[in-house]
Amino acid sequence: MKKKSPFSRRQFVKTTSVAAIGVPLILKSSLINGNGFIAANDKINLGIIGCGGLGKANLNAASAHPNIVVTAACDVWEERLDPIIEKYNCKGYSDYRELLQHKGLDAVIIATPAHWHAIQAIEAAEAGLDIYLQKPMTMHLGESLAVRNAVKKHNVICQIGTQIHAGEHYRRMVELVRSGNLGDINTVRTFFVMNEAPNGVGLGFNTTKIPKGMDWDMWVGPARMQPFNPNLVKDAFYHGSWMDFSGGWTPGMAPHITDLPIWALNLGYPTEISATGGRYSTNDDGDAYDNHEVIWRYPNLTMTWMNSSTNSHGWAFQGMDKSGKGYETGTNRRLGIYFHGTNGTLMTDYSSHILIPESDRMEGMETPPKSIAPSPGHELEWVECIKSRKQPSCNPGYHVKVDVPIELSVLSMKLGRSIKFDPKTEKIVGDREAAKLAIPEYRAPWKFPKEYL
Repeated sequence: MKKKSPFSRRQFVKTTSVAAIGVPLILKSSLINGNGFIAANDKINLGIIGCGGLGKANLNAASAHPNIVVTAACDVWEERLDPIIEKYNCKGYSDYRELLQHKGLDAVIIATPAHWHAIQAIEAAEAGLDIYLQKPMTMHLGESLAVRNAVKKHNVICQIGTQIHAGEHYRRMVELVRSGNLGDINTVRTFFVMNEAPNGVGLGFNTTKIPKGMDWDMWVGPARMQPFNPNLVKDAFYHGSWMDFSGGWTPGMAPHITDLPIWALNLGYPTEISATGGRYSTNDDGDAYDNHEVIWRYPNLTMTWMNSSTNSHGWAFQGMDKSGKGYETGTNRRLGIYFHGTNGTLMTDYSSHILIPESDRMEGMETPPKSIAPSPGHELEWVECIKSRKQPSCNPGYHVKVDVPIELSVLSMKLGRSIKFDPKTEKIVGDREAAKLAIPEYRAPWKFPKEYL
C-alpha cells in the first residue's frame, strides 16, 4: 500500500458555535442531535488501530454496548487484523491514516505500542473522532501535553486505558483516604516488582525475517529503526523490555498504580523528580532498565516508586498474589500502594487492603460511606460519555497528572540527575538538556506536532 504523507488526513468535523457562551465547538454531525447529545438509539461507528491482545480486549468490552457498531480495523500485521475483520465483518486497513478517513467513523480505539500513541491520538482528534487511548498515554512530556491540548482544541471525548480506575476497590480506597481517618498523609510509597532475571524475555531471537503480511517499517513508525525481533512483537508485555517502544516497565505499570494516590489526594504535578536505576542483571534481546527507583516531591508530600524486574519481594503484599506466576515467564508479579498518615497506614493493591493504626489514633473511626458512583466499566464509561459529550474520568486533562511524573522519572534516570518542574508553566526549570529531550525527535518522515505545545 502506498503510504501517504504523515500529515495527509481528511477532517470529519464541523464547527458550530454555542450562542450562550460564544465558544467554538467541534462535533460530529453523524452523532449529535439538536440538544448536543446522542439519541439513545443512534449508532456509534467504532474503529480500532492496533489489534493485539489489549486492543481486542478493549474492543470486546466497548462493542458490548448496544450503540456500538464496529466499522473499521487497522493493523500492520495481517495475522492480527484478519480475525477482527472476520469477527466484526468490518473494513480492514494496514495504514491508520486511511482508517481515520473511513466514511462515517465516529470513534476509535488506539491500542498500538506506546511510541505511536501521540501521533495517532492527535490525528484522530484532528479528524473529529472520539478516542479510547491505551496507557501509557504517551512516552514524553511534550507528547503528553500535546495530546491533552489536541483533545481540548478539537472537543473530542477521550479516555485513557487505565482499566483498574473503573474498579470498585479503588473507589473505596479513595473514599477511605479522603475521609481523614488516616490523618495528614505526607508519604506515599508505590511499587511493582517481578523476577525475570537473568533471562528476561529471551536472548538470541534477532532475525531479519519479517513475517509475511507485516509492514515492519510502519510498525516501527516514528521510533528509531532497528532489526525485527519476534519477541518484541508478541504482545504489550514484551514491549516493556525495549526503551524505544515503551520507555520500560515504569510507563507500563505505574499509570495503574500511581493513579490511586493521585486520584485520592487530588495531586497536581510534582515540583522535583529524582530517579536512579539501570540495567543490572538482565541479559536478553531488550535494552530497558531492570531496576528503577523514583522520588516525586509534591507540596507537603513525597511519593516514591520502585520497579524491579530482578526481585519479586513485595513486603506485606508477599502473600497477596495467589497465582504464583506471571505471563509466560513464570515469575511472580507484585504491586502495592502505602499511604502513611499521622493516624495510621493504609496498605492496598488492586483488590485488598490492610489498615495499621498508629497506637490508638484510629479507635472509633468508621468506614466512610460509599460516595463514588460505580463505573459500568472503563470502555463502557467512554461510550456513555460519547453519547453525553462529557469527558470520562481518565480524560487527558486528568491523566497528564499521572503521565507527566512518570515520563520525567524516566528522563531523570537517563540523565542521572534530578529534574525541577514548574506546575504552572508545565515546563522543566533550569535544565536546557532535559527540556530539549522532553520533546522527542521522530524518525523521518514523521514529525512531532509542535503546534500543540
